[in-house]
Amino acid sequence: MLRDEIKKNTKKFFKNPTAVLGLFLLVFFIIIALFAPLIAPPKDPNNPYRIPIATWSLEPKPPSPEHPFGVIGQRDIFYGVIWGTRTAFRIGLIVAGISAIIGIIMGSLSGYFGGWIDEVLMRITDIFMSLPFLVAAMVLTTVLGKGLDKVMIAMIVFGWMGTARLIRGNILQVKEEQYVLAAKALGVRDSLIILKHVIPNTIFPVIVQVSMRMGSLVITAAALSFLGLGAEPGYADWGTLLSYSRNWLTQFDKAWFSIVYPGVAMVLFVLAWNLVGDALRDIFDPRLRG
Repeated sequence: MLRDEIKKNTKKFFKNPTAVLGLFLLVFFIIIALFAPLIAPPKDPNNPYRIPIATWSLEPKPPSPEHPFGVIGQRDIFYGVIWGTRTAFRIGLIVAGISAIIGIIMGSLSGYFGGWIDEVLMRITDIFMSLPFLVAAMVLTTVLGKGLDKVMIAMIVFGWMGTARLIRGNILQVKEEQYVLAAKALGVRDSLIILKHVIPNTIFPVIVQVSMRMGSLVITAAALSFLGLGAEPGYADWGTLLSYSRNWLTQFDKAWFSIVYPGVAMVLFVLAWNLVGDALRDIFDPRLRG
């Protein structure tokens, strides 16, 4: 039965052209991230995320055989884009993963136990949700200091509430199902009921949400880096590369490559996750099943 369901969902996924496109783009970025040391060999193996200085001139250099994407801020754009792919996956996977775990724990406890536990946890969630995400992340990043790890901490602290709300709503429905009530009647511990019965039957919307958030998290991190609050100067990050182009925005014809190449990489990365997320939603949402 499970095998038939997996086979059916797989066929449905690959029959969706946009899903196939999203998967293709995602595999493309995964290959780039895995083979980054071969595509753009680091000059310092101990610090491969440091973009090497290509020239001491402050003027942007157009694409050339030596620097295929050009040079901006004395840094090689091609190297930054390639290794920035690893940075994008690192941000997306770690932030989305930890945020989802926190949200699952908060939402599960709130939805399953209800009562005063639900009231306290949901009011905490409401307080965090009332804060503008980007502004709150900027403030916390400023307090913690510069660095990609500080940005990720800020994004995790203010990024778990949606998951908590989502899984709480699902658990409120699932906990009234017969199999959950039967497990309670048999004296099964609440922790085992949550882990074995409740979460497995409510986790799929969270998986879809996480996949949809991956791209937006990378955009947020890039925005903070562009504003000077994210990754340190010279770190292989798409937002850092775009920040070098700030002084040349009024001279687009002279530094177009510094915006186009990191920007296109970012757009395609976000598009890949959004297309895959849409396809997963179509598969797992029972209202959309054919």
